[in-house]
Amino acid sequence: QVPLVESGGGLVQAGGSLRLSCAASGRSFTNYAMGWFRQAPGKEREFVAAITWSGSNKYYADTVEGRFTISRDNAKNTVYLQMNSLEPEDTAVYYCAIERRKFLVHRDPNEYDSWGQGTQVTVSS
Repeated sequence: QVPLVESGGGLVQAGGSLRLSCAASGRSFTNYAMGWFRQAPGKEREFVAAITWSGSNKYYADTVEGRFTISRDNAKNTVYLQMNSLEPEDTAVYYCAIERRKFLVHRDPNEYDSWGQGTQVTVSS
């Protein structure tokens, strides 16, 4: 388990933008894919985006494709989620996580461990 700390959440109006950050401490996650997930009240945790260990491949949920961008800086052990054109339906607690196995990437949250504590994103209409 690697401690992860998310930041950057907040309250924003529909159409606005936020940038989430997720910093890892304790060890490098250079060889591991990173993912962002979210969970709204009363709903299951869902996949948002993932990025391969090198940053060369990125994957998005259909609901955020074209609006969100995932990126990473391995030198800083940090992964980012730039969220543009936010909608009220994006309101949720957002979590980052590290892929369980090296060099693989999945959309299933069960394939990830070392979850952060989450950061709240609220989009008002």
